[in-house]
Formats: sequence, structure tokens, C-alpha cells
Amino acid sequence: MEKSINVTLKIWRQASPKVKGEFETYKLDKVSTDNSFLEMLDILNEKLVKERKEPIAFDHDCREGICGMCSLYINGHPHGLDGETTTCQLHMRRFKDGETITVEPWRSAAFPVIKDLIVDRGAFDKIIQAGGFVSVNTGGIPDGNAIPISKLKADEAMDAASCIGCGACAAACKNGSAMLFVAAKVSQLALLPQGKVEAASRAKAMVAKMDELGFGNCTNTQACEAECPKAISISHIARMNREFLSAKFND
Repeated sequence: MEKSINVTLKIWRQASPKVKGEFETYKLDKVSTDNSFLEMLDILNEKLVKERKEPIAFDHDCREGICGMCSLYINGHPHGLDGETTTCQLHMRRFKDGETITVEPWRSAAFPVIKDLIVDRGAFDKIIQAGGFVSVNTGGIPDGNAIPISKLKADEAMDAASCIGCGACAAACKNGSAMLFVAAKVSQLALLPQGKVEAASRAKAMVAKMDELGFGNCTNTQACEAECPKAISISHIARMNREFLSAKFND
């Protein structure tokens, strides 16, 4: 039998980057516990539109846990209290009847608020452009087994490649560090033969861009790993540091 709950929502409202924001409170009754968190926000927005009020702006795309766009801080945690879960995978059954739910955008100097719950995560794109790619010769498609890769290395590379660039790591870090994101992108290429072409410059370029964009330093609190929806290990940060130092010494 379907269950419903009543919730109070404290949601950050901010009309534009240059306008001071504040929390506004909304009450929503008879929310199905089968609804996802984003579906609940859709229901709230329908209610606000009917009342001729400004709907809440929030980011989303795939709603399948793979695009990384649903960047919401929920009750003090990126993507909510559930581990290894994106906001779109969070369901209202995780909340209690009568609960007050606080919803905020990412809080990071490098992710300025665009409107309400939407932040500009373009800084991550700039880091990728700085070095998160490989050079390949165009032409015929090479055979999949042409370059042998051990299963251990392939699995580790795929674990790093599971990063969806949502920004939860930087939002959770007290220093606003993007080290886990950068490390995952460096690591997924450093482990594969295809990534060796730019190996000497990749880590240097991506770390330099990260610093330039205003992200903080890593102090190993592991908050990034704890809040990552894909459970990416901070061990990748160690590999990125090795890649960075190797590139520096070989200059």
C-alpha cells in the first residue's frame, strides 16, 4: 500500500549570482514515499506555478544517476544521507512524516550560484580541457585486443572513470578541493597505455588549472570519498601526486 508523508522544505532561493539569497519555507502534504526527491521538487513547483509564484530552479538531466547534474545539498550532505547515491536516486521513503528538509546548492567558491539551487560547474570542464584527454591516430577502428591491459589495471581505470563530475567532492571538502575529481580523471588515463602520450603534461596542466580556478588544497579528511556517489577512493589522489611529481622531476 502506498504511503504518503507531510514535509516542510527549507529551500535556498537566490534570483541571480549578484543578489543576496535566503532560505524560504514551503509545506508539502501527502507526498508519496515512492516519489524520488526530484519528483517531489517537481510537485512543489507545480504547486507554486498554480499559486502564480516563481518555481524553484534546480538542475537535472538523466535522472538515472549518471549525469552528475543534480547537485543539491540535502540536510547537510551532498545528494542526501544515502551513501553512493545521487539526488535523483534518493527517494522520499528515506524521510519521516513531518520532517523538515533543508535543501541548498553546492557551497564552493569555484561553483558560483546561478539561480536558486543551480550552480555553475563549468570549472570542471575547464580542468578537463587542460589535460583530461588522450591523443589518438584517426583512421580504422583498432582491434579491441590490440593493446593488452591487465584486468587489475582495467578495473582500476574503470573505477576512476565512473566519476560523473557532479562536484560533491568539492562541495563536501572543508577546503573546497577538487583533488578527488582531478585525481579520478588523471588516474583513469594514467593506468592505460593510451594515456601515456600526455602523461608528462597531464597532471601538471590539470593541477595548475584547478589551482587557477580557486579550488582549495587537499588535507586528507576523506570527506570527498565519503560523499562521492560513485565511491571513488582517495587512493587515486596518491597516484595523481606521483604523476605530478614525476612530471616535475622530468622537466
